[in-house]
Amino acid sequence: MDKLLIRGGRALRGEVLISGAKNAALPELCAALLAARPVTLGNVPRLQDVATMLKLIRNMGVRVEQGEDGTVRIDASTLTTPEAPYELVKTMRASVLALGPLLARFGEATVSLPGGCAIGSRPVDQHIKGLQAMGAEISVEHGYILAKLPKGRKRLQGARITTDMVTVTGTENLLMAATLAEGETILENAAQEPEIPDLAEMLIKMGAKIEGHGSSRIRVQGVESLHGCDHRVVADRIEAGTFLCAVAATGGDVVLRHGRADHLDAVIEKLIAAGATVTAVADGIRIQSHGRLQAQSFRTTEYPGFPTDMQAQFMALNCIAQGTAKVTETIFENRYMHVNELVRLGAKIQIDGKVALVEGVEQLSGATVMATDLRASASLVIAGLVAEGETVVDRIYHLDRGYDRMEAKLAALGADIERIK
Repeated sequence: MDKLLIRGGRALRGEVLISGAKNAALPELCAALLAARPVTLGNVPRLQDVATMLKLIRNMGVRVEQGEDGTVRIDASTLTTPEAPYELVKTMRASVLALGPLLARFGEATVSLPGGCAIGSRPVDQHIKGLQAMGAEISVEHGYILAKLPKGRKRLQGARITTDMVTVTGTENLLMAATLAEGETILENAAQEPEIPDLAEMLIKMGAKIEGHGSSRIRVQGVESLHGCDHRVVADRIEAGTFLCAVAATGGDVVLRHGRADHLDAVIEKLIAAGATVTAVADGIRIQSHGRLQAQSFRTTEYPGFPTDMQAQFMALNCIAQGTAKVTETIFENRYMHVNELVRLGAKIQIDGKVALVEGVEQLSGATVMATDLRASASLVIAGLVAEGETVVDRIYHLDRGYDRMEAKLAALGADIERIK
């Protein structure tokens, strides 16, 4: 099992290229299943979750071609098995995104209940409820979601769907299914994360009729079929935010190429308040940081608020900032597993339910720590970059699920970091 060895204390300088977004690439790979013509995606990140999704799609009988330049060509005209088995999806929650496209195009789907990071329950009941409102017959048996259209019906039916909570994958699944439904579908309480408008723009290129994407109300006029398209995956705002926190913590001056400042308003606002200089530049974001920053309190919430996927990384920054910060996690109930590992490095953190109080210390000290989930991994890397001495981050397969060669990108910026096989 691979580990990262980090020798802390180096400022980061230079340019880093931000990869395509994992949370856009995964639904867009599933969206390609809606068409019987080839779809070509560009800027697809090289991640473990992407590899798992491609393996899943190939297992359905789909032809997949991967280029060295981050392009993936998907021809779903050969799809023979509308099924996502447990052995292929047990490590990845995004597998449920195959449900809507398969049901909409083939009238049936068998999808395993998803696995993934142990950061709390993310129920798929909102996906099921929405598809049932569109006329699907769904049961859950032996760990599988079994979905089909009623006898004699060839297409899902348009409906007005209001989810009980804001759900990103739920919005994506229902949006994809609605493109081939008969009539109009209105999604109320829709998620607004930038990955959803990116998915919608891809679907529009495929012939879908969608309005309101990026707002809490999306309107879809169903069409009989979709065709192929070329689409470039939007830049990963969480990878960009992670590098922003790394530079803020270590000091330095870095330009994030392809980074979208307009997708990170809540994070950038906190970084500027902490004392970093962050500016939007041509095709990217520049961050400059000198000296010890000021601790910043924040509360995670749905986009455009502070993202839960940035909570652990910003907490690592708060660990060595001046003052005390109050961090409130409102999205997932089990997302403080990185705290014990940060404490091993010398951080002072107290947890009371959803609230963590972080008292900044002048110096962290290197130790061996263990990654527990994807974003926790990134927080431990940031902490290792500023800690005195050597830090070893174990179980970095979590990191590889969501970051495209993170250690190579950090090393190119001047970090002393290496992967140990």
